[in-house]
Amino acid sequence: MAPAVLIENLRKSYGAVVAVKDVSLRVETGEIFGLLGPNGAGKTTTLRCLCTLSEPDAGRIEVSGISVTERPKQARQKLGYVAQEVAIDKVLTGRELLQLQAALYHLPRAFAKERIEQVIQLLGLQDYADQKSGTYSGGLKKRLDLAAGLLHQPDLLVLDEPTVGLDIESRFVVWEFLRRLRSQGTTVLLTSHYLEEIDMLADRVAIIDQGQVIASGTPTELKDKVGGDRITLRIREFAPLAEAEKAQSLLEALPVVQEVIINSAQGNSLNLVVTPQSDALATVQQALQAAGLPTFGIAQSRPSLDDVYLAATGRTLLDAELAAANSRDEKKERKQNMR
Repeated sequence: MAPAVLIENLRKSYGAVVAVKDVSLRVETGEIFGLLGPNGAGKTTTLRCLCTLSEPDAGRIEVSGISVTERPKQARQKLGYVAQEVAIDKVLTGRELLQLQAALYHLPRAFAKERIEQVIQLLGLQDYADQKSGTYSGGLKKRLDLAAGLLHQPDLLVLDEPTVGLDIESRFVVWEFLRRLRSQGTTVLLTSHYLEEIDMLADRVAIIDQGQVIASGTPTELKDKVGGDRITLRIREFAPLAEAEKAQSLLEALPVVQEVIINSAQGNSLNLVVTPQSDALATVQQALQAAGLPTFGIAQSRPSLDDVYLAATGRTLLDAELAAANSRDEKKERKQNMR
């Protein structure tokens, strides 16, 4: 059986900007597959190429064995796409918007009427369907957008940052809905930069950084590959690099320590991989004290997906988000200065 999604060696540029360098992934039928990465990593571009909204420069993309470049119309019939920005006409009621969507899909009138009622019930919109969508809360707008994406009963639902900007309660509603879809056999491909979202939802995940897949597997597999427990250490709130490097050399010599990474983006803090179920925390503290090095803050935890990203790139997802935001701000400032 062909996979729900097959992407091989995808590349896409916008002028001089390389959005996707080389992305390959396979999504099996009936699973929730997560694309995790910071803003600007290439997640949205990958989805847009998959959904026939952007033409790739190179690479192979298939949906249920159908090439999206050679047979885009047939591929679109297999998938539903919900973009990060909610696409809702505020003057229409929820029901009217779904009727418009049904017409755009050329759904038979009788089937469309029945299907609209089904998705309204499925997403708990019964009390709001005949109200203007402009009056909806953020969570209700997202649910209506999901209903529109599911109207034609796609085999594959593609979601770009499905819970960004939503409150905790609304996020939980969306999560539970996606789990229900999976149990009914629908394949879900979603992007997110929320670690806990991917960890809780995804059967498998691919981590994308700078337009490339840097790790893939189940969340458990990825965390197990990193190995050991994690210790996050701050010698000072903002430690000099020389002092952090001294601590790194000292700690790397300890038997319980497997690896030490200096995180320059967070005040030269140190991220340690240590032997699990050991007295590593006490051992590290004693070694620092004996060497006359201070301890501003220290904590031990099990590996997370952020640790996977850190091990692969030398920075956390938060660091990458901040770097991307600073880069965007600098570009805006340069454009303003040129005017």
